[in-house]
Amino acid sequence: MKGLVDRFAGIDAFVATAKAGGFTAASEVLGLTPSGVAKSVTRLEVRVGLKLLHRTTRRITLTTEGEAYLAACTRAIDELDAAEAGLTPKNRAPQGRIHVGLPGAFGRRHVLPGLLEMANQFGKLDLTVSLTERTVDLVQEGYDLSVRIGELSDDSDLVAKWLGTQRLVICAAPAYIDRHGLIRKPEELSQRDCIIGSRRKQKQTWLLRTPEGRLMHQEIHARHEFSDGEAMLAAGLAGCGVMQMPTWLVGEDLHRGTLIPLLEDFAGGEMPIHVVWPKSHYLQPKVRTVINMLQALAAKEGSGFQP
Repeated sequence: MKGLVDRFAGIDAFVATAKAGGFTAASEVLGLTPSGVAKSVTRLEVRVGLKLLHRTTRRITLTTEGEAYLAACTRAIDELDAAEAGLTPKNRAPQGRIHVGLPGAFGRRHVLPGLLEMANQFGKLDLTVSLTERTVDLVQEGYDLSVRIGELSDDSDLVAKWLGTQRLVICAAPAYIDRHGLIRKPEELSQRDCIIGSRRKQKQTWLLRTPEGRLMHQEIHARHEFSDGEAMLAAGLAGCGVMQMPTWLVGEDLHRGTLIPLLEDFAGGEMPIHVVWPKSHYLQPKVRTVINMLQALAAKEGSGFQP
């Protein structure tokens, strides 16, 4: 029996370190000290006779052998999870820590209240919520699931479920329009002060829909850049430029007249909203519960998941 125990020693430390990207982050997941995690991984490397991790003062990365070993360990853990799931009552309350990634302003307004309600409902469910406009690497950064807005890349390691659609509108404050005039043609956006979110590529475009119903990408002049939708809105209301924003975020300001819609003949650009999670043979109850909660939120009339 001791030999069997020794064979599994260090695997949890290795997998947690590989997914979290470091010994310190892994120690928080495992409830150990960083040095304890590092020693466990080192002993595992000695036992299997392979260098699994590249260690530098700045970061830890997987070796080629480490990538292969991580994939094998992950498959084995998934199989154990699936086996245990078959023995677990289907109505078991979710428990444990769940790491959820949310887009900043959208997550704060439309998802966080549901997560907080779940935390009060399930006393053993612990939340780690990251609000960021950055597209996180769920597997490498240890996320259980994430809500993403926009077209998804083709990733065989992830599962996605559609939740809704975000409708976009181009608008600006009356003060900006008074100074610079209305925008009458999409091409003018390449000469105007445009407000954008986090820059993902050098060439910036906005998604428009022509009067004939055809989608088009219009190049813009990106002057101001913000990493959060609320900050973008504040800049737009201050008259700093033109912005393309979701209707759930600017609807009240459009109604009050503190923002003016522009290029309405070219409005109608949309972006899908999905929940994504790492592919596995078995969905843990905590992950399944959050997915179900998101689907219920998205189905509500007037939610931010609907145009």
